[in-house]
Amino acid sequence: MSAIELAAEVGEDFERILDHLANYQVENAGQRIREIIGALDVLEHNPLIGRPVANGKRELVIGRRSHGYVALYRYVAEMDIVFVLAIRSQREASYAERYPTE
Repeated sequence: MSAIELAAEVGEDFERILDHLANYQVENAGQRIREIIGALDVLEHNPLIGRPVANGKRELVIGRRSHGYVALYRYVAEMDIVFVLAIRSQREASYAERYPTE
C-alpha cells in the first residue's frame, strides 16, 4: 500500500475550492471535499491509475461536470509514495504555472 503525501499548496487548493463553492452557495461543499479525498485514497492501492503527463507526473480525474476535479501527482516507486502536488476544478485554468506538465 502506497503512502500519500499532500504538498502544502494542496491546503490552499482546498481553500480555493471551498471559497468557490461558498460563493455559489453550494449546500454540499463538505461532501465535495470528502469525494476528492476519497478519490485520492484510491492512489494507495493504484498509484499509477492517473493519466501520465510530462516530467513523470500523473493526473487523476475525479468526478465530472460541476463535480469534476483533477489532482496532479507524482508517484515515486522507489519510496512507494504518492506526492499530491495540486488539485483544481476541471473547469479552472491550468495549474501549469505552479507545476508545469510539459
